[in-house]
Amino acid sequence: MSFEATYADFSADPARLSNADVTLHRARPAGSHLVVDAGGTVTLDFEVEDPQDVPQATLTVTALVSKAGPSLGHAPVDVLFQGEALAENLIVPGGGDLPQDNVLAVPGRLLKQGTNTLEIRSSAEARTALRLYRITLDPVFERGRSERARTAEAARDSVFAYRTERRPAHAAASAPWQPAPRLLFHVDRGERSLPAQLGWRGADGAEAAVSFQSGMSDFHGCHRAADGTAYEYRGRLTGRWPFTAETENLTTAPLHRFRTEEGWGGSWHASQELRLLVEDGAVPVERVTWRDQRGNSGVAVLHDASAEAEVAGVEASDEFREAHEVAGNLLEDSRAKWLARDDVARLDFTLVRPAAVASYSLTTANDYPDRDPRDWTLYGSHDGRTWTPLDTRTGEVFEARFQTREFAVRAGAGTGTDAGLRDDAGAGGHRHYRLDITRNHGAGEIQLARVRFAESAGGQAFTGYYQRWNEGPIGYRGTPVPASPTTAARRLAVDLEAAAQGLAETARSLTALASRLRLR
Repeated sequence: MSFEATYADFSADPARLSNADVTLHRARPAGSHLVVDAGGTVTLDFEVEDPQDVPQATLTVTALVSKAGPSLGHAPVDVLFQGEALAENLIVPGGGDLPQDNVLAVPGRLLKQGTNTLEIRSSAEARTALRLYRITLDPVFERGRSERARTAEAARDSVFAYRTERRPAHAAASAPWQPAPRLLFHVDRGERSLPAQLGWRGADGAEAAVSFQSGMSDFHGCHRAADGTAYEYRGRLTGRWPFTAETENLTTAPLHRFRTEEGWGGSWHASQELRLLVEDGAVPVERVTWRDQRGNSGVAVLHDASAEAEVAGVEASDEFREAHEVAGNLLEDSRAKWLARDDVARLDFTLVRPAAVASYSLTTANDYPDRDPRDWTLYGSHDGRTWTPLDTRTGEVFEARFQTREFAVRAGAGTGTDAGLRDDAGAGGHRHYRLDITRNHGAGEIQLARVRFAESAGGQAFTGYYQRWNEGPIGYRGTPVPASPTTAARRLAVDLEAAAQGLAETARSLTALASRLRLR
C-alpha cells in the first residue's frame, strides 16, 4: 500500500489522527472544529511508503467561514503541498451554516517517500475565522478510504452524553433556554457508523426527535412532554466513551441487548446484536428510531419478551379424518386445517414441558367465516384431569382468512387451586392446556388453521423494521441476550451493597436513639 488511511478529525479534542502529525499556529480547538484566525496555519505531516504507486491523490478539506454578523464571512485560504501551492486565495463559502467539502487534486510528482507536508493557511487579510472540521487524503483510485476509516474509528466511542436545554415551541428567538435533564444514549448494531438522527418515546407518552451535527458535538430537535406540551430542544456534547461492561454504571435506565433477526426472502435470518440505551431523565423508553450517517435506519418497538411453548401433541373432540383435516394440522406451519363437524369442540394440548403460558394465538382457516370460534375458554392442568380456567373470551370476530390473533392470559391466572390440587403455575406452569370452544358464528362445524402458545421469557424484546440506505425496508426483531453469570453476579453485588448500606444507616439511627433514651 502506498500510504495508510490519512486523516485529521478536529471534531474531537484531542483531534483524531491517522498517519498524521498536526502543528497549529494561530489556531485552536473549539468543540466540533478548529478555529483558524487570520494568518493562522494548520500543518499536517504524513508518511508515504511508495509514491510511485500514486499517480495522483485526492485531498478533501472540510471547512466553513464564520459570518460577520448578517454579512458573509471572508477568510481566503492557501493550500500548499511540499511548499507548492495547490490553491491560492481559495474562497470557502462564507454563509457560516454548514461545513463544505473542498476537494483538490494532488499531483503524484509532489509525493515523496517518507514525510510529506500539507499546509492550510488562512489569509492575513481574513475578516472572519476559518472553521476547519477535518482533512482527508487518499490515493485517487481509493477515494473515500480515509473518510470511511475516520467514521469507523469515531464510531468506536458510541456512548454519548449531552447537556440539554429546551424552550416552549414557537417562543420568540430571544426567549431564554431552560436547563433540561441530561441525555445519554447508545445505539449500536455493529456497523461502526455514527448516528445522524435519533427519536424515542417514553412509556408515559413523552417523545423526542433530534438530529446531530456530523461530529456529534451538538444536536437540535423537538420534545413533547407527557402532558402534551411541545418544546424546542437542543444539546451540547459533554462526554463520549466506548461501550464496555461498565456502561450500565453510567445510567439508571435499562441497557437492552438483543439477539436480532432480519426478515427477507420469506424467512428470518440471524443478524448482528443490537444494543439500545436512551436516558433522558424520564421513564424508560418504549420505542426508539434512528438513522446513521451512512443512511441506514431502523425502528424498534419494545415489548415484553415471549417464547413459543413447544407442543408435544394435541387431541380433539372431533376431526374430519376423511379429508385429512385433523388436529395435528394445528401444529404445522402450513395452510392445512383442523375441522370438527359440530358447533362446539374441544382441543387438548400437551406441552413438551410445563410452561406458564402468557398468551396464545389462533389462526383462521381458508374458508367459511361462520365456522370461526366466537366464544371459548382456555384451561390449564398439571395432570390432564383437573382443569383451571385461565382465559375466557366471548363475541370474538376474525376479519380475514388465515388471520392470526393473539390473546393474553390474564395476570395471575392459574395460580389458585385445581379442585383441591395445589396449582404451581407461578413456579413452573401447566403441562396440559385445553381450548374449549362453546360457540361459533353460526355454522354446523368449527375450524382453525393453527394454535400457538407463548410463555414469558423475561426481559423485553422488540419488533420493528430496518432499512439499509440503498435497499427497501425489511422486518427486524430481537429477543434479550441472556445475562452472563458475571453480569448477574455484578448486579447482585450492587443490590447487596445497597442493602448493606441501608442496614448500616438503620443501625446508626437505632444507636443514636438508644443513646438519647439512656440520657432521659
